[in-house]
Amino acid sequence: MAVDFTQEIQDLRATMDSVREVTDVPKLEAQIADLEQQSADPTIWDDPENGQRITSAMQRARAEVERIKGMDSRIDDVEVLAEMGTEEGDAETLAEAETELARLKKSIGELEVRTMLSGEYDEREAVVTIRAGAGGVDAADFAEMLMRMYLRWAERHGYPTKVMDTSYAEEAGLKSVTFEVNVPYAYGNLSVEGGTHRLVRISPFDNQGRRQTSFAAVEVIPVIESTDSIDIPENDLKIDVFRSSGPGGQSVNTTDSAVRMTHIPTGTVVSMQNEKSQIQNRAAALRVMQSRLLLLKKAEEAAERKELAGDIKASWGDQMRSYVLNPYQMVKDLRTEHETGNPSAVFDGDIDAFIEAGVRWRIEQARSED
Repeated sequence: MAVDFTQEIQDLRATMDSVREVTDVPKLEAQIADLEQQSADPTIWDDPENGQRITSAMQRARAEVERIKGMDSRIDDVEVLAEMGTEEGDAETLAEAETELARLKKSIGELEVRTMLSGEYDEREAVVTIRAGAGGVDAADFAEMLMRMYLRWAERHGYPTKVMDTSYAEEAGLKSVTFEVNVPYAYGNLSVEGGTHRLVRISPFDNQGRRQTSFAAVEVIPVIESTDSIDIPENDLKIDVFRSSGPGGQSVNTTDSAVRMTHIPTGTVVSMQNEKSQIQNRAAALRVMQSRLLLLKKAEEAAERKELAGDIKASWGDQMRSYVLNPYQMVKDLRTEHETGNPSAVFDGDIDAFIEAGVRWRIEQARSED
């Protein structure tokens, strides 16, 4: 079926009008001018943390404006290409225009989702923790598959990542892993991935070739910032040190540099072992602990508000996605109903469509609760 370029381009321009309205480009440009003026003052580096905050905010605002203007330019280019191909009856040019149109629709869809990320912490970088659940060695292997999936997703987009803690299972896979995704809006995007993931497959660890169901939990929290008001009294923390270990219990260094931090009042536990020194692991553990306690505090406040309103609902993140490899091939999000018959691509990091559907679903849920 021939592509209706005129209608498709008209739809894309309408979407970009909505994006510009929500993003408020003139306001962003005024913000950039103000930040440029602040960054020109050499005294801002008397406080390096503040200087970094100003320059980072300026870079993010510039990137946002350039991204929007770049989309407008790409729409113009594909329109010209389609007109040329139509006028000259050139099938090759029309095919090129169709390919670029498909890429453009995907990019603008991602940009549209970005405008929906307006939550309190959506702009933050993210800390992701994956834990093996029920299912024994299959669950540990599944946890490692999920880690690779998210790291490949980040790699596809050029997002920096940093593995902070890895706890290996005895036979194969991981008991747990914690890593950062160091890019703005990583939390807003990945927060919809939080919850219980389920894998159904013929177990490669079962010598009778039986089908097994295993589970893994994904937790996503925002990276803490110095401006966040979360103070942890030292007496509330229990800190243990131990020797870092690799797969199968293999020692990866000869010093007790790994740190296990426990918040006594809540029982929250954070372990870090991938930094080189105990001091670095302790600082990383404290940062993640602060992030978890901050979200816990916000969740408690939200629960109180819902209780007062008489409207307590189960968390949307529980049992949120199934990955079925046998007897058929299917990955399906149980909240959004988004699905694909290509699990291999999903496990290789092709999860943008699931994230986009999750963000849109979350927005609709929030509207229905207002």
